Amino acid sequence: MTTPVLVERLGAVTRLTLNRPEAGNTIDVPLARALLEAVIACDADESVRCVLLTGSGRFFCAGGDLGAFRAAGENAAALIQEITAYLHVAVARLARMRKPLVTAINGPAAGAGLSLAVLGDLAIAAPQAHFTVAYTAVGLTPDGGSTWLLPRLIGLRRTQELVLTNRRVGAAEAATLGLVTRIAADGALEAEALVAARELASGATSALGESRRLLLGSLETSLETQMEREAGAIAAATRTPAGREGIRAFLAKEKPDFSR
Repeated sequence: MTTPVLVERLGAVTRLTLNRPEAGNTIDVPLARALLEAVIACDADESVRCVLLTGSGRFFCAGGDLGAFRAAGENAAALIQEITAYLHVAVARLARMRKPLVTAINGPAAGAGLSLAVLGDLAIAAPQAHFTVAYTAVGLTPDGGSTWLLPRLIGLRRTQELVLTNRRVGAAEAATLGLVTRIAADGALEAEALVAARELASGATSALGESRRLLLGSLETSLETQMEREAGAIAAATRTPAGREGIRAFLAKEKPDFSR
């Protein structure tokens, strides 16, 4: 039986690979459950300092498994509820864990696959990647956090167009819009994404994690509230090993070693 999510430890980086290549890495119950279990394990393991998410085969992730939905017949609604029960907790944990996430988008991403693709703090796309919201084209509505993520990344007006028209966005346009961070050189996605993940893993994980938290809540708070949160966070950071090491190394004109 194929393992739906491959988990590979690469030093301080853990790479998670969606692994249903024969089905476009579409999300069924086993994949959603396996993704959640892998994400919880990464979040809980302090030795994991960065998570790298990618797909196997030609697709990054083509979204939900429509074949499974059809096969479920009158039970399709219950099936979707089960899938999203796992998937949505996994998305939330990936977004809120106190360590960075890099996504290596190796091919097309659609539906909930698009949400997973653009969730990365660094979202690096292969030149052949493209993005489609997809839901309304098959009479469904978005899930996977896309209606929360996309307006924050590209604005409400552009999100409205992509959700309602299901227009395909190529890699170059995705980078221009801000859906992805950058496009990798042809054939170099895996290497470039791993370099980026290892650079983040060598950084001050506590500061990166707290910065993620501040950014995630920034659009839902007033300026004054956000600055109060910033003040508390930076004060607390001075008491962490990473904060002390960073300040020491800067004053000594040395490269900090945040692994200590």
